[in-house]
Amino acid sequence: MKKLVVYFSASGVTAKKAKELAAAIGADAMAIEPKEPYTAADLDWRNKKSRSSVEMQNPASRPAIKENEDISGYDRIYIGYPIWWGVAPRAVNTFIESNNLDGKEIVIFATSGGSGIDYAINDMKKNYPALNIVGGKLLNGKVEGDII
Repeated sequence: MKKLVVYFSASGVTAKKAKELAAAIGADAMAIEPKEPYTAADLDWRNKKSRSSVEMQNPASRPAIKENEDISGYDRIYIGYPIWWGVAPRAVNTFIESNNLDGKEIVIFATSGGSGIDYAINDMKKNYPALNIVGGKLLNGKVEGDII
């Protein structure tokens, strides 16, 4: 089974966990990169007019991302992100909607300073009922191996 760890990371925390996971399971890794990188001011969740706040207040927001490499050859895709406002950042939605994930096993992972992952996974299942989500885990600690 060919595995790919795809991740969005605004501050580097999720990137670190994604790379640990990829190394632990022998998977390739690929970042979801916004076309316009986020600045510290963009990520200020206390400012209701910051870029991240505006995106998260609008469920239809789909920030532009850089084009990714072809993912068609992978059987299992791990999708990771920091939890923003209880769910995945909108750039993750852009990635999901820009790629054909039919027939692939999807494993969700996230990092968070205070939220659990259950709500984020349920939100993903509600928004993308056709995704074959086979597991999910919060990765705030050391990554020891596969997470499903």
